[in-house]
Amino acid sequence: MLRIVVCVKAVPDPKEADKIRIDPVTRTLTRCDVPLVLNPLDKHAMEAALQLKEQLDAHIAVISMGPPPAGKIVRECLALGAEQGFLLSDPAFGGADAYATAYTLAKGIEKIGSYDVVFCGRASSDGSTEWVGPEMATFLKIPVVTTVREIVEYGREWWKVKAGLENGYRLVQVKLPALFTVTRELNTPRALSFSGIIKARKKEITQWGISELGVPEESVGLKGSPTIVSNMTTKDSKREVEMIAGTREEKAERLIQKLADAGVI
Repeated sequence: MLRIVVCVKAVPDPKEADKIRIDPVTRTLTRCDVPLVLNPLDKHAMEAALQLKEQLDAHIAVISMGPPPAGKIVRECLALGAEQGFLLSDPAFGGADAYATAYTLAKGIEKIGSYDVVFCGRASSDGSTEWVGPEMATFLKIPVVTTVREIVEYGREWWKVKAGLENGYRLVQVKLPALFTVTRELNTPRALSFSGIIKARKKEITQWGISELGVPEESVGLKGSPTIVSNMTTKDSKREVEMIAGTREEKAERLIQKLADAGVI
């Protein structure tokens, strides 16, 4: 059986991003007033696991780190077809940078047990560092291939994948267990089904805190984050607007002249 772990993140709903605030003391994002949704690229990671499950004898476990409301995102993945769901939630995990997040997730994956493949999105929509996947692989001491856009061949011990490069791609053969960060080009995520939602109600989500992971408080969350934000400032973005009057032809002519005068055309 192929054992797959999919790492997912609950991110602020982009439609309500204007409600996100920055804590002036910790200099971290305050997201409590913004609804959480499944990180878009993680949907492609989940879809990759589901497609493999349809072709092979596979077991999917989903893991996420976040506040209790993030359990909704794990439940969504269970509704899509994952067998197990795990949420790493503890006040001590708050304020984590990419390094501390990767460390905590890696410890959670180790606690889950044996695995062959770890999938995650290339980046999150709120942080977009692209570091968590590679850092997790480092903590787990397994190979990693980033920006995967096609799984060319898969076997019990070796996989061959296409990974994106600027103006091209690289063909990589990697031995399992391995971690893959995926891109939008890999697949088209499926929608939730009513039957899946009903089945997910019977599935339990296992929640672990710092005591269950057995890690020191200094290694997780804000305390375990080597990234230090020394200062933050807000910037107002203002644009001058000029309304052009006249007929359609006059408006077009004046617009073209203004663009020409500005050196745009």
